Amino acid sequence: MTQRNAFAAVCYLCLFVAGCTSGRKATITKEPPSLKALYKNDFGIGTALNTEQIEEKDPKAAELIARQFNMATPENIMKEEIIHPAWDTYNFDLADKMVEYCKKNDIKVNAHTLIWHSQMPAFARRIQSVDSFRTFFTNHIKTVAGRYDGKVYSWDVVNEALNEDGTMRKSVFLQKLGDDFVTDAFRIAQEAAPHTQLYYNDYNNEQPAKRAGCIALIKKIQAAGVRIDGVGIQGHWHLGKIPLKDIEESIVQYSALGLKVMFTELDIEVLNRNFSGADVSQTMQGGSSNNPYVNGLPDSVQQKLASDYEALFRLFLKYKNNVSRVTLWGVHDGQSWLNGWPVRGRTNYPLLFDRNYLPKPAFYAVAALKK
Repeated sequence: MTQRNAFAAVCYLCLFVAGCTSGRKATITKEPPSLKALYKNDFGIGTALNTEQIEEKDPKAAELIARQFNMATPENIMKEEIIHPAWDTYNFDLADKMVEYCKKNDIKVNAHTLIWHSQMPAFARRIQSVDSFRTFFTNHIKTVAGRYDGKVYSWDVVNEALNEDGTMRKSVFLQKLGDDFVTDAFRIAQEAAPHTQLYYNDYNNEQPAKRAGCIALIKKIQAAGVRIDGVGIQGHWHLGKIPLKDIEESIVQYSALGLKVMFTELDIEVLNRNFSGADVSQTMQGGSSNNPYVNGLPDSVQQKLASDYEALFRLFLKYKNNVSRVTLWGVHDGQSWLNGWPVRGRTNYPLLFDRNYLPKPAFYAVAALKK
């Protein structure tokens, strides 16, 4: 962390760390700055919203969201299993609520996701006929993307279609529809949602082998004359292991294809894990050694987290003409999916705001870059 940003973090710690490390709530007398205001001329600042937040049942979160973020992604409610639970049944209630909530708060919706091999509805997995499966695929994209055309800013059209070596994942979509299913998904989406940005989204696609596969996939879509507007790098990274060189090279290479680059699900895991990536099918055994910070995050780890976030946002600012959005995967630590994956019941600290909705040293390190 730079001296300037370290000073900002120290000022914060004077007010906060005693309460944090003891498990007590702390009070900050001065309201923290707004990231969306600080970065308004650089790129969007986003967050992921859960159902409770969309339904405005969490007043503290509502206040924080409105002040800090100008973009939002639904954690789950627009995924196939929820929005399309049966062949002729669509459940738009929560998605509609999110659109209205974001409109009211001047937040752009980054819709997530039209096609993903995980969290599919049970009926779709049981379809045996290729023709019937293609009908499901086509109708799903047309119906869902078409309903929200002009109401959401963007869609993650296809999510996580690649293996780590850059080859196509052997998903049900590849098995049933063949190698062109990604291009077909974008073709259908561009017809159904001409006023919506269309993105491909994946994790580890900043790594060289997977990046090469992602670039090949994008070039295939473009060669078919189909619109693709950007690529999302999820950004599920680990403390002290941020691949800054690979991230920078990825921004350069994806931008060279004429695409916007966004970081769509950013968090930095502080707990041990014996694999990388974000494959939800992978899990680990629990135990106290894998959950060391139940009573609070040590200051030394807080400072490492702040340094990692500062380095990342410094890189994003270097390429602000190419990076259009940075979305944190959750509003605060208590909401993070990393509390339940790959080990259930862990206490993780991957975001900029803590469980009491208070900014962490990492927040102030990011804010200080713009002061």
